[in-house]
This record gives sequence, C-alpha cells and structure tokens, in this order.
Amino acid sequence: MLTLPTNLTHRDAAACLVLSLEQLAAAGSASSSELQVDASALQHFDSSALAVLLELRRQAQARGQSFKVTGMSVRLSELAGLYGVDGLMANPA
Repeated sequence: MLTLPTNLTHRDAAACLVLSLEQLAAAGSASSSELQVDASALQHFDSSALAVLLELRRQAQARGQSFKVTGMSVRLSELAGLYGVDGLMANPA
C-alpha cells in the first residue's frame, strides 16, 4: 500500500510521484494483485493530487493490478467528482 503525504499540491506532485514509483519498483513482483493508495493523511491538496492518483492508476494497469484509493476525504471525493474521475479511484485496472 502506498500512502499519500499530508501535502500534495502542484509544488509537491512531482516528488510524490517519483517516490511512489520508486516504492512500486522496489515492491517488484512481490506486489499484490491490487495497488492500494491510502489518502487518509492528505490534508492540503489541489487537482495535482488527482493527477498523481491517475498516474498511479495507469502504473497499476501496466502491472496488471487493480487500483483502489482508501481514506479519501469528502473534499478529495468532491474534487474527483468535479473532474469526473471519481469512478476511476476504485475500479479494477
């Protein structure tokens, strides 16, 4: 399971994505059939958080994994809905 940081804005997005991809690569073949991302710590974010989540979903698809975001706050869920990507946060790859 990957865990998002407390802050994930445009300024933080690239570093967060690099770190997450490094963690995925380190997990290698030992990873499960589902990539779970814990968003419960996320406090300060903008639409860049959605961009990071969507890229992680693409990476899960490339690895043959399903994708699920847990701990989404109401604000993050609303933002995902506003951008029309809320259904992608828990759908299988």
